[in-house]
Amino acid sequence: MNLSNKQKQHLKGLAHSLKPVVQLGSNGLTEGVLAEIDNALAFHELIKVKVATSDREMKKLIIEAIVRETGALNVQTIGHILVIYKANDEPKIVLPR
Repeated sequence: MNLSNKQKQHLKGLAHSLKPVVQLGSNGLTEGVLAEIDNALAFHELIKVKVATSDREMKKLIIEAIVRETGALNVQTIGHILVIYKANDEPKIVLPR
């Protein structure tokens, strides 16, 4: 599933007031962290993840791995904050057409 620009803008607006639900620490991306991101996506559908690393390449690889492993869509990346969205079977967030 791909998001249109209108849908991305809508999700960005909803995510603006959110705080990061998951923060990656010095251990990086582990199975436990991925499980926590999956749980948060199942509950909230739209979450922020803080990727605290100063290495740009490493941050890019971690973001790609999160998106790939969770099956979520990358809505936005600003600095160390990643906004991802994954629709549930019974969606809580209604996307515009």
